[in-house]
Amino acid sequence: MDLHSGLPYWAIKNPLLDYFHPLENDFSTDIVVIGSGITGALMVHELYNAGLRCCVVDKRSIATGSSAASTALLQYEIDVPLCRMAEMIGEDNAVSAYRACLQSISDLEQVLASTGVDACFERVPSLFYASTRKDERLVKEEYGMRRKHRLPVRLLTKEEIRERCKLEAPGCGLLNEVSAQIDAYRAATSLLLHHMKQNGLQVFTHTEVKECVEQQGGYVIETDRGHRIDCKYVIVAAGFEAGKFLPREIMDLTSTYALVSHPVNPAELWPGHCLIWETADPYLYIRTTDGNRIIIGGEDEKFSDPKRRDALLRKKTRILEKKFKKLFPDIPFQTEMAWCGTFSTTKDGLPFIGTWPGKERMFFDLGYGGNGITFSVIGAQIICHQLQGMEDGRSKIFGYERFEK
Repeated sequence: MDLHSGLPYWAIKNPLLDYFHPLENDFSTDIVVIGSGITGALMVHELYNAGLRCCVVDKRSIATGSSAASTALLQYEIDVPLCRMAEMIGEDNAVSAYRACLQSISDLEQVLASTGVDACFERVPSLFYASTRKDERLVKEEYGMRRKHRLPVRLLTKEEIRERCKLEAPGCGLLNEVSAQIDAYRAATSLLLHHMKQNGLQVFTHTEVKECVEQQGGYVIETDRGHRIDCKYVIVAAGFEAGKFLPREIMDLTSTYALVSHPVNPAELWPGHCLIWETADPYLYIRTTDGNRIIIGGEDEKFSDPKRRDALLRKKTRILEKKFKKLFPDIPFQTEMAWCGTFSTTKDGLPFIGTWPGKERMFFDLGYGGNGITFSVIGAQIICHQLQGMEDGRSKIFGYERFEK
C-alpha cells in the first residue's frame, strides 16, 4: 500500500537521501529491525547505546514511509484525554502513560544532542481548545485531572486564548509549555546515517520481508530477492504494515490530510508559535516550521483505501484552509503543498510495545495514534530493556494484555 501521496513538505525541504542498498547475499546478525522510519531509527540508537548488534531492513528507501508525511508534533497529551483514558485502563495506568510521554520529549531532545543530529527540534507551547462551548466541560474535567497529578497545564478562557495566541477559539483551552516539534524525516535519516558511520550499521533498503520463520534460538528472515537473514531477535517497527506479523488485528486504519503554507511574515504568526489542536473527533492540528510556514492537518477518514483517500485531497485541502481562516482570520494563508497518508489508531490511544504470547523473540514497536514519535522513544527504551533482561514497568501499560480483554 502507498502510505502517503501528494507532496509531503519534508521530502521537499530535505535532500532526498540517495541510498540504494538491497540485501544481495545471506546475512547474519543478532537483531533485525524491520522499518527505517523514525521508529526504527530510534530503536537502532537504543540498541547501539546498549552495545547490541543489529541491522535494518526496509522495502522502501530510508524513511520514505509514514515518517516522510508526519507532521511531527511532540506532546505529552495523548489522543484520548487523560480523564477518559482513566476510565478505560485505570487512573494509575493512564497517568503513567501521560508521564511517560512527557519524559520522552526530553529523552528525544537528549538523543539528538548526543548524536549531533539537527532535526529542527524546537520547544514550543501546546494549546488544546474546546471545539464547541459544550466541550468546555471536557476541557475543565481534563484540567482537574492533570492538576490532580501535577502534570504541566494552565486553563485559559477563550478571551485569554485570543490575547495570547490571536486565535478565535470557540471555548476555553489548556496550555502547556513543555511540548516540541521536529522534522521526523531528517531525524530518522540522520540517526541512521550516524550509526552507519559510527558503528557500521547495515541498512538494507528495497528489501521486502516475505516471511519470518521461527527456529530454535531465533528467526530466519526470507526476503523477496531469495536471500535470508539469520538472527536471534526481530523487532517490527513498520507501523500499520506490521499487521502481517501480528496474530490478529489490533488497530484501525485511518486516512489523514495535511497541507503547508507559503512562508508567512513572522510578525503575522501567533505569538510563541504554539502547537494547536482541539477536542473535536477528528481533530484539527496546527504547527509552524523553522521557515515560518504553517502546517495544518486533520479531516481524518476511517478508511485506508489509497484511491478513495487520494480522491479527497483537493476537497480536504479546501476544508482545512477554511477552518484555519476561521480560527485566524488575520493571518494570510496560501497552500503551497498538500498531502495525505494512512496511519493506525487504537481504541485507548496507546501504542503496542513488546511481544505477543508465542512470539517471545519477536518484538513490536508500534507507535499508533497521534503520538507516534513520543511512543517510539518509549518503545525503543522498553524493548532494549527487555532484550537485556531488565524490568520496565511501562511494558504492562503498552503491552498485549489489554488487547486480550
